[in-house]
Amino acid sequence: MDENDALTPLHSSHVKAMRMATVLGAVPFVVGSLVLEIADILPTGVFIVPVLLAAAFIVIRVPLRRYMARGYAMGDDRLRVVRGLWFRSDTVVPFGRVQHIDVHQGPIERAYGLATLTLHTAGTHNASISLPGLADADARAMRETIRAQIRRDTM
Repeated sequence: MDENDALTPLHSSHVKAMRMATVLGAVPFVVGSLVLEIADILPTGVFIVPVLLAAAFIVIRVPLRRYMARGYAMGDDRLRVVRGLWFRSDTVVPFGRVQHIDVHQGPIERAYGLATLTLHTAGTHNASISLPGLADADARAMRETIRAQIRRDTM
């Protein structure tokens, strides 16, 4: 596997899950701007309009850009994870360095049938590599494939 290998994109539902998480994060700002609107401190729309426009942009555009900036490639003996918009990160994890593997789901991921695969390696810097946005079945299959490869290497 070299750096020019095509990356596998994350599951398309990952965009929806990120949008839902972003909506939940924007709710306090919208509520706060509504409270300021009701307080009638400044003319109508001074608080709510910019907040709604910013929230709409953030909810629609940012998750899509983050989704497009992520990908992975799984080889016979390593997993490559690429992520980042401004600061690009390209991490290769040899299966021989993996100590244990987690597959976990938060409530939003569970609602969309997604999971996050996390590989824990020896060391302190970048000791855990997470790959969110995988279909739950794919994450579990990847875990088993990596586990089988580790077993083969240790025998």
